[in-house]
Amino acid sequence: MIKHLEVRERLLARIRDMRPDDVLPQERELAETFGVSRTTVRQALQSLIDEGLIYSVRGRGTFVSRGRISKGPTLTSFSDDMRARDLEPGSRLLTAERRDAEPELARTLEIKPGDPVFHLERLRLADGFPMCFERVDLPAAPFPRLLDQDLEGSLYQLLAGRYRTVLANAEQRVSATTLNRRHADLLGVPLRSPALYVRRRGIDARGRVVEFARSLYRADRYDFEMTVHR
Repeated sequence: MIKHLEVRERLLARIRDMRPDDVLPQERELAETFGVSRTTVRQALQSLIDEGLIYSVRGRGTFVSRGRISKGPTLTSFSDDMRARDLEPGSRLLTAERRDAEPELARTLEIKPGDPVFHLERLRLADGFPMCFERVDLPAAPFPRLLDQDLEGSLYQLLAGRYRTVLANAEQRVSATTLNRRHADLLGVPLRSPALYVRRRGIDARGRVVEFARSLYRADRYDFEMTVHR
């Protein structure tokens, strides 16, 4: 058996006796314990990350996973998804500003070029760990003084509670990508780590386009599932 597969099996036996979010020993300690190189340990750890059994956070270590979080076709918020899995949702606000809509964004939001929009960038957290980098653009007209509100909680709850705007449906596209340096650093993973890129255009009950969101989800923590009917 290839050496890193042997290490993988021994690591697998170890994490079965650990609890979700328990931290694993560092690579150097594992290499000494198993009598192999750090490269071999790194290969074994990566195979477990790829399977969603463990996850890493740069500067903090490698942890036992609760399993990938599966996002279904139902229109729910990130906060709702996390709470449904007994995880505490959170956000770190990176950017919040008013901009003039460029032509392509204006077409997406069905407004005029140059109309004001609110641009938000947030790092979405689960139990304090980074899960998703999110960029959202919203037309400014329906949401006066939005930038004065608390933007680190659920945006959908804010729109519903303060502005009486509820998303009725969304057009969504999911694709695979890799992370650049900025996004990898924010999400605490190595450069060019795999990610899920999600584009979503949210539409309210009156048929208005009220958001355009682009999100990068850590592929080792998140997947999407759906039922396909014939």
